Amino acid sequence: MALPQYDTDFLRDRGLVHELTADANMTCVVFPGWTLPAGYDRAVSDLLIRLPAQYPDTAPDMWWFDPAIRLASGTQLQATEVVEQHLGRHWQRWSRHLTPGQWKSGIDGLENYLALIRRELERSAPAVAA
Repeated sequence: MALPQYDTDFLRDRGLVHELTADANMTCVVFPGWTLPAGYDRAVSDLLIRLPAQYPDTAPDMWWFDPAIRLASGTQLQATEVVEQHLGRHWQRWSRHLTPGQWKSGIDGLENYLALIRRELERSAPAVAA
């Protein structure tokens, strides 16, 4: 259940607190208190990424939050309506998928995937006036 060395180095170098757990033939990486951009109904939520057994040759698919997050207006975002149980908790699934060829085996890892999650969170939140 160990991560590839480049993922381990990235997480350590960035000081990203995380927990690794095996669940249903997946490696689960939980980031407690993940900071959300402005525009959501809370400032932090735990982030779950489930890595398939073939990772990093196979890309992660989707991510999850607990507690569930909505826009600050209370609006639920598209494709976040499903709640799944993992690791004894209820997680809001963010159904987002990479396009074919977007994941490059041997090049991409958690650094790229977390950047994608950040971009999607920022894109999905309304612009906040300064």
